[in-house]
Amino acid sequence: MEPAGQDINLNSPNKGLLRDNMTDVPVDAANSGAGAAGISLTEAETEELKTELCKVEEEISTLRQVLAAKERHASELKRKLGQTPLNELRQNISRSWQEVQMSNAYKKTQETLSQAGQKTSAAFSTVGTAISRKLGDMRNSATFKSFEDKVGTLKSKVVGGGENPEDPHSPSTPASKTSVDSAAF
Repeated sequence: MEPAGQDINLNSPNKGLLRDNMTDVPVDAANSGAGAAGISLTEAETEELKTELCKVEEEISTLRQVLAAKERHASELKRKLGQTPLNELRQNISRSWQEVQMSNAYKKTQETLSQAGQKTSAAFSTVGTAISRKLGDMRNSATFKSFEDKVGTLKSKVVGGGENPEDPHSPSTPASKTSVDSAAF
């Protein structure tokens, strides 16, 4: 428990000091100092301020030492519990990711991207169907049939052009003819 006369405001320059042995001394730089705004300090006031400053600096040093000891103790406890810095980092990242996923901005973005993906998928499907239909129409066209007939005629001339019935390597032999005819064109 804090003594009744002790200041508990953490931002106060008088933190931890009893009020009854404090004098009203301005804290801001414009009103403190021997030559500031025409205020001069007596030798006794200067000594008192220097003593108070030493006490505050000692208190700050003590608090830093206590904080360092507490941090060492906390890290020792974490080590005994098996909480490594890497595990803590993983937990922090996981917790942060969950918080992001719970945010309204994330949910709205996810919904928008999902809708965009569905629309894009539908568009690609439509384009694919249109291309398939056009290729089918093109294959059934007179121009394509004429081209297909010309390629077939050319193929028969190239494959069947130099036939020699006595030649075992001739394309007209059954084995060669089967392999040529079954080949994909």
